[in-house]
Amino acid sequence: MIQVKICSLFPSSRYSVRRIVQSAWDELRAELPMDVELSEVADPAQINKYATVLVLPTVVVNERVMCSGRVPSREEARRWLKEAALIDAQNGA
Repeated sequence: MIQVKICSLFPSSRYSVRRIVQSAWDELRAELPMDVELSEVADPAQINKYATVLVLPTVVVNERVMCSGRVPSREEARRWLKEAALIDAQNGA
């Protein structure tokens, strides 16, 4: 399972990034069978584990910070999900 955390204090930032990641996941489902768990992190203490700027979005995939301080493109999100799915497949997860 691929775990994606979307971190930001602002709900609007989390919503925008969530839609992008969800769209990328929807596109990849037919190509790669994978389970993705999307979660939003709004707690400042939790966000601090991944980013120093709390108000800008940060995307974490399987505990690895992929993007911080900006909204990623759908193509970037697709690449991250595809990479994570291939790693999961190699590890037999």
